[in-house]
Amino acid sequence: MKFKLILNIALHLLQARLKQTVVAAIGVTFGIAMFISLVSFMHGLNDLLDGLMLNRTPHILLYNKIKPIEDQPISLSAQYKDNINFINSIKPKDRGKSIYNCKNIINILKHDPRIIDVAPKITTPVFFNSGTIAISGVINGIDVLSEEKLFKISDYIIEGKVSDLLQNNSIIIGKGLADKMLLTTGDIIKITSSKGSLESLKIVGISQIGISEIDDVASYTSLATAQKILEEPTNYITDIQVKLFDMTSAPTVAKEFQSKFNLDTIDYQTANSQFETGSAVRSIISYSVGIVLLIVAGFGIYNIMNMMIYEKMDSIAILKATGFSGNDVKWIFVSLSLIIGLVGGLFGLLFGYIFSSIIDIIPFSTAALPTVKTYPINYDPMFYLIGITFALFTTAIAGLFPALKASKVDPVEIIRGK
Repeated sequence: MKFKLILNIALHLLQARLKQTVVAAIGVTFGIAMFISLVSFMHGLNDLLDGLMLNRTPHILLYNKIKPIEDQPISLSAQYKDNINFINSIKPKDRGKSIYNCKNIINILKHDPRIIDVAPKITTPVFFNSGTIAISGVINGIDVLSEEKLFKISDYIIEGKVSDLLQNNSIIIGKGLADKMLLTTGDIIKITSSKGSLESLKIVGISQIGISEIDDVASYTSLATAQKILEEPTNYITDIQVKLFDMTSAPTVAKEFQSKFNLDTIDYQTANSQFETGSAVRSIISYSVGIVLLIVAGFGIYNIMNMMIYEKMDSIAILKATGFSGNDVKWIFVSLSLIIGLVGGLFGLLFGYIFSSIIDIIPFSTAALPTVKTYPINYDPMFYLIGITFALFTTAIAGLFPALKASKVDPVEIIRGK
């Protein structure tokens, strides 16, 4: 009953100072709306950039890399320095890029409950030949179905279809490579492997990731075609790509696989540390700006509450004289502040969603990203929960200090002063 009475008094005080109440609520609304719009846009941008690089990267990559012999000769002892010639360094040993016993390893990985799926791959440098033009590049021999499942490469195909790679002697080339060699779908391109063999492949598609360093050199073909180009058997694989259900565990799992299979491994965090750092910085900036907006709105509420208490000193004195305690008066003004925060926050969520929707339909066209048609927006409900929570928290703190001041008002001094 007392709570209902306190709430009714708070509502009457709001109605009595309706203009100031509306101004305070608008301040909260603006802060929350800008916070939602900014955070949604920045996270949408992060998702877009992550899609360009991080989502195209396996969580763990198993491969054989070229590296020096780990067991180097012991350093020359001083007593033999003038009598014996020692080998100072052993050059890197070519173990070959092929992963030994790859089918067994893939089978083990596919049965690991932590793993979504595995995609074998062959990566090899080649020369692309068209007439008198020869450009160095890279062929990615892929398991078409597994690659599509894990990395959605069809999202980056601007001409043709990924499934066309299932045909023999077919290839999808990057947009930059196609422009340099004046090639299009249906044309034939000749490829010279590192072993000197020459193959003719039909172009069935053109891809564009949006990163020129990749689009200028990369191409895709099937595992069988890549093995044929390299004159290797059907069990020849250079890379095993792994995606995990819990991608944050990639560094730990990568070390485990390195020891278990005696292969080199790299996790996505190590391979893309610069991109992750950029995403984290952008998120911090967006949250910081949003919080500053809400704090500014909180100061506005604080000033309005102070003015209201000053103007309502006589009403506070009457409340205390009629039996209301200092704690009751404090909760009247805290309730008043929370009402402003709740109403302003809810309208802020609504306008934040409207602003985000408007940004989401603004045309955005760039030749580097043909699949992106509008500005990216992330409608994560967590942003809205954070917004309304911070609105209530900010307004509660802004109203608490004036409320404490009101709770200490001495009714006798106020009435005597009147």
